[in-house]
Amino acid sequence: MRGLPVLIDTHVHLDAAEFDDDREQVIERARAAGVGRFVVPAVERQGFDAVERLAANDPGVGHALGIHPLYTMRAEREDLDVLDQRLKTGRAIAVGEIGLDHYVTDVDRGVQLEFFAAQLRLAARHGLPVILHVRRAIDPILAQLRRIPVPGGIAHAFNGSRQQADILIGLGFKLGFGGSMSYRGSTRIRELAASLPIASIVLETDAPDIPPEWARDRRNEPANLARYAEILAGLRGMRPEEVAEVTTRNATEVLRWPSPLGA
Repeated sequence: MRGLPVLIDTHVHLDAAEFDDDREQVIERARAAGVGRFVVPAVERQGFDAVERLAANDPGVGHALGIHPLYTMRAEREDLDVLDQRLKTGRAIAVGEIGLDHYVTDVDRGVQLEFFAAQLRLAARHGLPVILHVRRAIDPILAQLRRIPVPGGIAHAFNGSRQQADILIGLGFKLGFGGSMSYRGSTRIRELAASLPIASIVLETDAPDIPPEWARDRRNEPANLARYAEILAGLRGMRPEEVAEVTTRNATEVLRWPSPLGA
C-alpha cells in the first residue's frame, strides 16, 4: 500500500495486555503495511489513562473514551463524572466504546442501557461522535439514538440487516467492516460490504480480537487492515487504492479528524 492514502484502523485496542510485550513492533508492522493511523477506544474508566498516553505519544493515534457495555457491571456511577471531566479537555476524538450487548446473557441489560443513555447524553453535550458496540442489540440502540441525537459516529463490527444499516447511515453513522469479511461463510457481512454505499464504510481490525481467516488461531494485528482493504476492493470490484482513499476520507469526516499524516 506504499504511496497510497494512509489507511485508518478505526477500531483497535492497542492498549490491550496482549500487546504489552511488542506494542511498538505491532505499530511498526502496521505502518509498514500502509496503516498510518489508529483509533483506540477505551472500554472502562481504568483504561482512560492508557489510551490517552498512547495518543499523547504518537500523533497517528486518536483515542476515544467510554465504558463498554460488558464492563458496566463493574463500573460505578462516578465513572460517568470522570468521563465528563475527561471529555472537557477536548483531546478525545469520540465517545466509545459504548453501546449494548445482548449476545452475552449474564450482564444486566438495564444497567447497560443506563450507562449507554448517559454516555450518549455526554456525547451530545460535548459535540462528539460515538463508537458503538452493537452486538445483537441494534434495534434498541436505534431507539436510544432517536431519543438522544448525537453527531454520528461509527457502528463497530456491523452485522445487522440492510434496513438497520440504512437507518444508521441516515443518522450520520459509518459502518465498520474488518476481519469477518475474510471468511467466505460470512455471507451477510460480505454482501453488505459489497452493496452498501462505499461512502458509508470504514475499515477496522478490533485487534487483538476478531482475527481474519488466515490467522484465525492467532492474535489479530492492525497490519491486517491492508488485506482487509484488498478484500473489500475485491468484493466491490474496485481498486485497492480507491478503497484506501474513500475509507480514509470517510473516517476522517465522521470523526472530524484532520487529514492523515502522509495522505
